[in-house]
Amino acid sequence: MTLRRRGEKATISIQEHMAIDVCPGPIRPIKQISDYFPRFPRGLPPASGPRAEAPPDAAARPTAASAGRRRPSDGARDDDEDVDRLFGAYGASPGPSPGPSPARPPAKPPEDEPDADGYESDDCTALGTLDFSLLYDQENNALHCTISKAKGLKPMDHNGLADPYVKLHLLPGASKANKLRTKTLRNTLNPTWNETLTYYGITDEDMIRKTLRISVCDEDKFRHNEFIGETRVPLKKLKPNHTKTFSICLEKQLPVDKTEDKSLEERGRILISLKYSSQKQGLLVGIVRCAHLAAMDANGYSDPYVKTYLKPDVDKKSKHKTAVKKKTLNPEFNEEFCYEIKHGDLAKKTLEVTVWDYDIGKSNDFIGGVVLGINAKGERLKHWFDCLKNKDKRIERWHTLTNELPGAALSD
Repeated sequence: MTLRRRGEKATISIQEHMAIDVCPGPIRPIKQISDYFPRFPRGLPPASGPRAEAPPDAAARPTAASAGRRRPSDGARDDDEDVDRLFGAYGASPGPSPGPSPARPPAKPPEDEPDADGYESDDCTALGTLDFSLLYDQENNALHCTISKAKGLKPMDHNGLADPYVKLHLLPGASKANKLRTKTLRNTLNPTWNETLTYYGITDEDMIRKTLRISVCDEDKFRHNEFIGETRVPLKKLKPNHTKTFSICLEKQLPVDKTEDKSLEERGRILISLKYSSQKQGLLVGIVRCAHLAAMDANGYSDPYVKTYLKPDVDKKSKHKTAVKKKTLNPEFNEEFCYEIKHGDLAKKTLEVTVWDYDIGKSNDFIGGVVLGINAKGERLKHWFDCLKNKDKRIERWHTLTNELPGAALSD
């Protein structure tokens, strides 16, 4: 025994502390699953055996001693009543009832049973979450999509893991032309990509009417890739030149509207620069790049090149052509052509720009075109007039390609 001074607090060892107020009390047997789903006759609980052999009038001859003996065993009696109720639900009785008893409702299934489908109904738990950020660069007409990471993805492979990657589409008009994707990360449910995917040629009009679809998929080498989950972000939620960060639960695949207005279909975008050079006494036409071109080949890509004409072209010498870019829907050309012409004659001219898919052994396929000049409309007309007003100034604009040949496009 340890003596302590008056006023000094008693010290208790960790062993004594853990032994205080931790007694669980009387230990009762843990019910097994067979108690809930009995089998006949082996499923009968041992406590119900003597009750079946009791005389029918046992309840009619109670004594004080027997009453006193039964009171301490209320817990066992409750267990027997549970068994009786269970057998009543199955339409059977283990033995004669000791007396009249009120009708009891059938046994209810366990309350946790409805949660069996909770894994599928709770998309956050079932499919995982995705962290990403979006930035609309208004000056350069670019949409930057940074895919950061995903957490708790749904297992898709036999090893309980997945090989996830992320792909992007712009709606309406989702196709291979506007699909971007990240690299694939192997054997993980919590991948970290930190990749930035960029859409070029995005206009203010696109930001109003288009939606970004972000899908997470599992890559398989020997069969089709499997869909895990997706989310969709209307681009009108973004502010120009302001990065917005998202952490969103993935959802099951949503249907794509097949009844989209066909007038919204596009053949791609082209970035053109115009400049009238006083030094060279001519018009400089720059073919910078194309984006989201229509796929013309069986492999889902095209081999694009661009042709330009300055019309009317009496001598048929105004044709210029870029190099062919193989197997791409987003080619970069960065080529410039010069048309020697007086500045005052430009108002009478029209610039035709067409994009083609190069094919070996057969005629090339027309992808789309655009016409700039006094007979054009909207941004095409504005681009042409800005070039005429601002000598020696290079002006770049994105234009939408149409599926009509330039001669027909003049009537738009």
